[in-house]
Amino acid sequence: MTITQLKYALAIAEHQNFTKAAESCFVTQPTLSTQIQKLEDELDIIIFDRGKKPIELTDVGRKIVFQARNIVNEAERIQDIVDQQKGFIGGEFRLGIIPTVMPTLLPMFLKNFIKKYPKVKLKIEELTTEEILTRINEGHLDAAIAATPLENENIKERVLYYEPFVAYIPDNHRLKDKKAIEVSDLDIEDMLLLEDGHCFRDGVINLCKTFKNQAEESFQLESGSIETLIKLSNEGLGMTLLPYLHTLDFREKLSHNLRHFKEPSPAREVSIIYHKSELKMQIIDAMHNVISGIIRGAIVFSNVEIISPLPK
Repeated sequence: MTITQLKYALAIAEHQNFTKAAESCFVTQPTLSTQIQKLEDELDIIIFDRGKKPIELTDVGRKIVFQARNIVNEAERIQDIVDQQKGFIGGEFRLGIIPTVMPTLLPMFLKNFIKKYPKVKLKIEELTTEEILTRINEGHLDAAIAATPLENENIKERVLYYEPFVAYIPDNHRLKDKKAIEVSDLDIEDMLLLEDGHCFRDGVINLCKTFKNQAEESFQLESGSIETLIKLSNEGLGMTLLPYLHTLDFREKLSHNLRHFKEPSPAREVSIIYHKSELKMQIIDAMHNVISGIIRGAIVFSNVEIISPLPK
């Protein structure tokens, strides 16, 4: 039994197809099939039910793959230990980013980071906070960028920046004549929200402190896209709140709809998060420094009030 064979088994379990698994491992399909057959022969069991489409794990195969994942993860940590000892900043780094941060933050830091650390091979995925926590705990992500605090004992958080909320108010809205708004102006009944599962939505709900829990049932307009919320707002269907970085590239014809809050401005905390046993700290440190340096000049608010992304 070899680590390579276990990696091949994990690839087949993920893709449920020998050809796709071989492509992901950069080997030929016959090579992968031969190694899996050798593994099954050595263990004297069948790991994959090849008679089903897509390929499925057998009952014992599920147990083998679960253990194989732990073994492969631990084996890869040996290289992480060596890299950390040498101060080497390179190798594969799997990063998750929540949807309300990805489109604004990634273009701001990615090119700079790649140029500064060309030996780091970034694999970036857009994921919800729930998906991120699951993948970090299972060892499928090295780190992530998400709204915090998360209050998870297995997760460490390092703050990157505090991002204020900005109101987007259409021309026909009751608040259109106000130059600056206050939290007390908000009414959950005329607020357009992201669909359930987005932590930014939870932050907005927490901000509207006057509504009761059952009011959530009256929400009719929800979307998975901030851009869609803006379009719905322009149709006169309500106001919405935006993360500050989303407003930096607003076209002039839309910018007149933006309203900042009176200080202290409500804001969300955005952090780089990782498992407490993570070893790729040299890459995490490098990413933290690059992002913090870039954001420092983009967000200039002297007084903010942090709103937790999690429902109280």
